[in-house]
Amino acid sequence: MAAFKVDRVLEGYDKDNLTIVTVCSHSSLQIFHGAKVEGLRTLGITVGRPPKLYDAFPGAKPDEFLILDTYDQIPDLVDSIIEKNGIVIPHGSFVEYLGATRFKELPLPTFGNRDVLEWESDRNKERVWLERSGVKMPIEIKDPRMIDRPVMVKYQGAKGGRGFFIAKDHNQFKLGIDHSQKFNIQEYIMGTRYYLHFFHSPLRTEGYKVDGAKGIIELLSMDRRDETNIDEMYKLGSQEELKEHGIYPTFVVTGNIPLVIRESLLGRAFQMAENVVRTSYEIFGGMIGPFCLETVVTDQLEFVVFEISARIVAGTNPYITGSPYSDLIEKNLSTGRRIAQEIKLGRELGRLDEIIT
Repeated sequence: MAAFKVDRVLEGYDKDNLTIVTVCSHSSLQIFHGAKVEGLRTLGITVGRPPKLYDAFPGAKPDEFLILDTYDQIPDLVDSIIEKNGIVIPHGSFVEYLGATRFKELPLPTFGNRDVLEWESDRNKERVWLERSGVKMPIEIKDPRMIDRPVMVKYQGAKGGRGFFIAKDHNQFKLGIDHSQKFNIQEYIMGTRYYLHFFHSPLRTEGYKVDGAKGIIELLSMDRRDETNIDEMYKLGSQEELKEHGIYPTFVVTGNIPLVIRESLLGRAFQMAENVVRTSYEIFGGMIGPFCLETVVTDQLEFVVFEISARIVAGTNPYITGSPYSDLIEKNLSTGRRIAQEIKLGRELGRLDEIIT
């Protein structure tokens, strides 16, 4: 039903006056900045009065705001956004605030294939997708009583690391678990975490081609995450000792650190991304636009993928004016700007319906 309505809405749009729409959070600064650089209008959705911080960044300030009392009212904005020829850009906060199910049912033209949300937000389906893609993943432990090694316990959905915890046995699991939430248990992989920011374009033909599927893949940037309080706990002693004093590790992301990976690993990174994109076409019609492979690289120089984010991630924010990788594609190319470029290309080719759902 939602797809039919979106097709009908998109047909009625004035394609020469498109507006990029997103919630004022997460990666909105670069989304708005990239759209403005590409000559598109911008619209920010916010709760309460417009955030004063946008006055500090005129290059990323939306041309207009829509103001709500709560994010639950976003569906009430449908007519106002359609009047402005709006195209919604999903990001982690947007999906989390509205909920994956309600976001998927939102009858507004949205960049990317919203069917990916069903596979991204359910960790069991996500594992099926990644394993079918042939990427190495951490071992999953179904029964908490069988925990026989350090594990990471994760709740469903994008929560910026909130609520994740490490357990080494069943007793530690029982101390940390919130049984009111769905969770998954994965073995804890020792290594260095790298978050790889890719972009899949079904429209472009020049670049790293996807065998057996449409278009190309671009590597735009990568990051690591600063997480509190786990990244500072070592200064006070062992985790076991701290737990005796009621101090438990948390993994709430507070910032992102730019980086590059050793060049010899880039080929394997692209191969993983290609496999994941190809499989996405096989199981739900294709993942379009930005996505992030969240990986650990072991001391054997092996990638282990522990998660995928099928949208723009906040780890791209250090690169609003480009990264060492995107600069080799085009100068000053952010993921936010790349989204705007793809929308413009779809308009020029008369193929917006292939990238907007």
